Amino acid sequence: MCGIVGYIGNRKASEVLIKGLKRLEYRGYDSAGIALCNNNSCQIYKCKGKVQDLEKLLQDKNAEGSIGIGHTRWATHGEPNDVNAHPHTSMRGNFIIIHNGIIENYSKLKAGLEEEGYVFKGETDTEVLANLFEYVYLNHLNNGDKISPEDIIRETLQMVEGAYGLVILCNDYPDFMIAARKGSPLVIGIGKDEYFVASDATPIIEYTNSVIYLNDDDIAIISRSSLNLTNLKNMKKKPDIQKIDLKIDEIEKGGFDHYMLKEIYEQPRAIRDTCRGRLDFRSKSIHLGGLHNIFDKLAGAKRIIIVACGTSWHAGLVGEYLFEEFARIPTEVEYASEFRYRNPIINKDDIVIAISQSGETADTLAAVQMAKNAGAIVIGICNVVGASIPRETIAGVYTHAGPEIGVASTKAFTAQITVLTMMAMAVGLANKGLTEKEFSQLVDELYIIPEKIEEILERSECIRDISEKIKDVSNSIYLGRGYLYPVALEGALKLKEISYIHAEGYPAAEMKHGPIALIDEKMPVIVIATKDNSYDKIVSNIQEVKARKGVIIAVVTEGDVTIKSIADYVIEVPKTDFALAPLLTVIPLQLLSYYIATMRGCNVDQPRNLAKSVTVE
Repeated sequence: MCGIVGYIGNRKASEVLIKGLKRLEYRGYDSAGIALCNNNSCQIYKCKGKVQDLEKLLQDKNAEGSIGIGHTRWATHGEPNDVNAHPHTSMRGNFIIIHNGIIENYSKLKAGLEEEGYVFKGETDTEVLANLFEYVYLNHLNNGDKISPEDIIRETLQMVEGAYGLVILCNDYPDFMIAARKGSPLVIGIGKDEYFVASDATPIIEYTNSVIYLNDDDIAIISRSSLNLTNLKNMKKKPDIQKIDLKIDEIEKGGFDHYMLKEIYEQPRAIRDTCRGRLDFRSKSIHLGGLHNIFDKLAGAKRIIIVACGTSWHAGLVGEYLFEEFARIPTEVEYASEFRYRNPIINKDDIVIAISQSGETADTLAAVQMAKNAGAIVIGICNVVGASIPRETIAGVYTHAGPEIGVASTKAFTAQITVLTMMAMAVGLANKGLTEKEFSQLVDELYIIPEKIEEILERSECIRDISEKIKDVSNSIYLGRGYLYPVALEGALKLKEISYIHAEGYPAAEMKHGPIALIDEKMPVIVIATKDNSYDKIVSNIQEVKARKGVIIAVVTEGDVTIKSIADYVIEVPKTDFALAPLLTVIPLQLLSYYIATMRGCNVDQPRNLAKSVTVE
């Protein structure tokens, strides 16, 4: 993986490709390359590093051509270098391909090709695939077979195990581009006598808002004037053309220094948009249209299983508290990557909720399929319209966070919690886990959460000052209880992701079961300690840290005097219902991580070794 862009039309392809690759930089990558075709001749330029390094490489090169493909690679097979960068060419030059995903049986395929005389330049599974296309193609030619390029692709891909999003050029068919998908997203943009291919819509929206999302096993044969869609079984398909509601300004920085900071500040808007049309303040009601067909089964569920990865898993942990508190339904939260590789007990009356910002997370998609095969009702929570998880689940709720470009998730997290909160509230009212009075009070409080986040953001200077004090530490601990324990985990993850400081989150009561051994005067301990039913307990935890000379940074409710008298630094947040406190308390932790990372000179939007959407295992 990571980013794909392709173009066929009448524009200068290099300009479309470079601009598109820049739009995809947010996904994280370590090398970049393009192939440009003009007058039956293709030129390939690729290098380790960033798209700007590729631009420099192109400055004195022939960059003509109106057909081309481009790729930003996040290394899986083989180290990041010029040779392993995409595009890859088959040994005799018949095929040029770019690829997201992993070919699981590449070693076996490679061994077979080597026996046939194929020599490999690099270490990637993608080069194996390029040579496999060529081997199948030349075999047919040598036998005198008449065979179309799509038949070659179809035959070859049936030999492949794994996941792929592919864009393919064939020298013998210079006016065509072929796209194929299995388990790794591809979208095709439709223009006038031109087509665009990309791993997501961000490189396309500048040119068109008409798109086709490929499904698994789809193969698209694209020329300047036509698109034919089939699948691996050679069944013709009618393209489902959709309109995307995405604007250029949504994927630009808008005056902020980094996408991450912009997205932190967009959270009030993202939560309002996620609630809009669903949370009715006047009638004190919640309407979740995407759950209409299965809501009764959700309200009557005996068990809920939430599957997710990373930040979405942390949102799922908050969801566990919410469903058990409001709806009194036993809820389990599973790492999707673990869930799929054990033998979980899934009952036909279980509700499985899959959470993913991108809707393309490979492990979460696999968990969805496992749950569907077991007969469970599977619900999706996703931020990207048309992504795989919404298409694979029977019902669901979109978050409306808008495009999240920063690799470290911020607004997607709070939007996911907002959706989970509304779901749990609606179910709780329906099954009598909440009284009408309790429900009404929660509606009132959730409605004004965006205003309270704006208050926190207005005080960001205080958080910047605290960041300056601790920016040079090597380790840190985050503590929270109840609803605030997942916030501690998320705060620690944000610090690790973008500043490369080792950080761990713990339930506060677990500190004395091991982590307390780490406490000294050099160890900052970030405690999320707003007033709730465990407030007195966490005050005791803070005193235990102070007795060992730990540095306390406390996130507290406005007006708190007890913790303020103990802690070294205090960040205040407005008072809210304790079940909604994660939506407020995570904001200072996001800002703390952001400021520390920028002060340390880290690449905040593209942290090392990370990709935005993990579409491979």
